[in-house]
Amino acid sequence: MPHAQLDYGPADALLVVDMQNDFCEGGALAVAGGNALVPGINAEIAAARAGGALIVASRDWHPIDHVSFAHRGGPWPVHCVQDTPGAAFHPDLDLDADTLRVSKATAFDADAYSAFDATGLAGYLRERGVTRTVVCGLALDVCVRATVLDARRHGFETLLLESLSAAVAPDAVADCRAAFAEAGARVMP
Repeated sequence: MPHAQLDYGPADALLVVDMQNDFCEGGALAVAGGNALVPGINAEIAAARAGGALIVASRDWHPIDHVSFAHRGGPWPVHCVQDTPGAAFHPDLDLDADTLRVSKATAFDADAYSAFDATGLAGYLRERGVTRTVVCGLALDVCVRATVLDARRHGFETLLLESLSAAVAPDAVADCRAAFAEAGARVMP
């Protein structure tokens, strides 16, 4: 069910998490329902843009032999390798030249799930006067979860757009909601 459109202003940042080809249907690590999120996220991007909010798109941007890959002992198949079609943002996602693109998990020997993890994003948002982050994307129970919790740890008012996010394991959503509530993040269905 779509949520009511948010009002955005210059103190807001919309964080679109990992809407990449490898995480959408047909990708190496596909999340069911990923493609279907794009129109709603585009509507949110348009609202954020109209309100003067900052739009941030995070992405996994792994080197070819990343530590998270199964052949290196990690939990995931090869995915989102730098400069490959799988690492590209979904082709229908409405990202323009003003969209801040944040690459994470770029080191060979360290994984990163949150858009804030070793990216400098928190400091950048503070410099821009951002006080509220609005988060959506993939996957709700992995990188979206980590991003929401880190946003709260960094002191931002945080709102998750659950209807514009999808989980790898749908049965994990209740645990995510509990973690968000405990951290003080709001969830909009």
